[in-house]
Amino acid sequence: MKSENAENQIKMRVSFDLDEVLFVRPETHKTEPPLAFPYNKLYKERLRLGTPDVIKTLQDLGYEVWVYTSSFRSEKYIRNLFRHYKVHFDGIVNGNRHMKEVQRDKKEMLPQKLPNKYRISLHIDDEAIICTLGKQYGYNVFQLDAQDDDWKEKIIECAAKIRKREFGV
Repeated sequence: MKSENAENQIKMRVSFDLDEVLFVRPETHKTEPPLAFPYNKLYKERLRLGTPDVIKTLQDLGYEVWVYTSSFRSEKYIRNLFRHYKVHFDGIVNGNRHMKEVQRDKKEMLPQKLPNKYRISLHIDDEAIICTLGKQYGYNVFQLDAQDDDWKEKIIECAAKIRKREFGV
């Protein structure tokens, strides 16, 4: 029987891609209000409506929330942008980190994201190829691309199912 302390240390990780998942265009998606001047000039990305809420909700439910992006935005840039929305990530994997830690010196090209290499139990992405490769490479993925008013609830429900299946919680 696991101790309560050991159970508290096991946290399921959920990661989000940035472009077209958390960062969206106001022409195609509902968005959070833009940051106030002068930050709106420094951080031009617009967040999908509900992004801060879903991240905080997942963390309140005991999940670690990460960013896993193939973009080469710096970790500092990502952390600082989200700090303006009062969001803190538990981990960030960008294109540089992925190339250094996952691809390394392997001759065969690996997929641009391998969430299971970072013990991420659920990855949210818009790209069909990333979602398709989930089965082949052994990671759970939720595809999110189009505007969806229920996206937060769907992700929380998907995460709960995976946590129950993998952790029995």
